[in-house]
Amino acid sequence: MGRSISPSLDLPSASLQSFITLAIVLFIPIYDRVLVPIARALTGKPSGITMLQRIGSGLFLSVVALIVAALVEMKRLKTAKEHGLVDLPNVMIPMSVWWLIPQYALFGVADALTMVGLQEFFYDQVPGDLRSVGLSLYLSIFGVGSFLSSFLIFIIEKATGGDGRYSWFANNLNRAHLDYFYWLLAGLSAVQLFFMYFLQSLTFIIGEEALHKL
Repeated sequence: MGRSISPSLDLPSASLQSFITLAIVLFIPIYDRVLVPIARALTGKPSGITMLQRIGSGLFLSVVALIVAALVEMKRLKTAKEHGLVDLPNVMIPMSVWWLIPQYALFGVADALTMVGLQEFFYDQVPGDLRSVGLSLYLSIFGVGSFLSSFLIFIIEKATGGDGRYSWFANNLNRAHLDYFYWLLAGLSAVQLFFMYFLQSLTFIIGEEALHKL
């Protein structure tokens, strides 16, 4: 994709990751100084929204980010096909890399909501003597998630590749289908969001104390 910032300067591909961090840095003060006071006025809760609502908001934004990523990848593949570049993976596609910025920004905002919310959840929902265990469980979900992600990629590679077929992760990205992978992840994230909503609804209906007893 076109990464030109000026006639003599190109945006390094690896620097796109920095937009996630930048989105986090910019969003947290907005969340703390603007969104929380507004939510506090509406709900009457000191935190504005509950921990589960914060985590759920992050999951919702992650679904939106993955949908945006899938749509942008579909447009990239369509552009490559229209210009006859499908079998020329080393040729720049006439499409600006700035198309990728919204999904990175959305992932950053989703991380700011979900990761901090999860940390608060694991810290708050364990006895005082086991707070360190709660934080350990919080950190362990990232390790487990990484293993599951690698396993999912391995399974998809085996299922969609071989026998002369191009897998979703083919070396030639113009023949690959990362858009399918993004749609799959969006679906999985939507399932997570559903269970989060179900848990929150269950807590509201039967009460937190009864839920803890269960």
